[in-house]
Amino acid sequence: MQPVGTVEVAHLLGVTRQRVAQLASEDPTFPRPIATLATGRLWDRDAIVRWAKKVGRSIQDPKAS
Repeated sequence: MQPVGTVEVAHLLGVTRQRVAQLASEDPTFPRPIATLATGRLWDRDAIVRWAKKVGRSIQDPKAS
């Protein structure tokens, strides 16, 4: 498991941090955070990649394959 924050998720998905927050709060299929810290939420990188592939989003990171 590789934890990633909002900035990394935004980079992976090619969206803004605000869009990540919107997806996390409004899309019931978006992965749940593995932790919530004072600095923000953390997700499992693999879960984000699997979700993106499932919903047809491209990944902006070459390590995503």
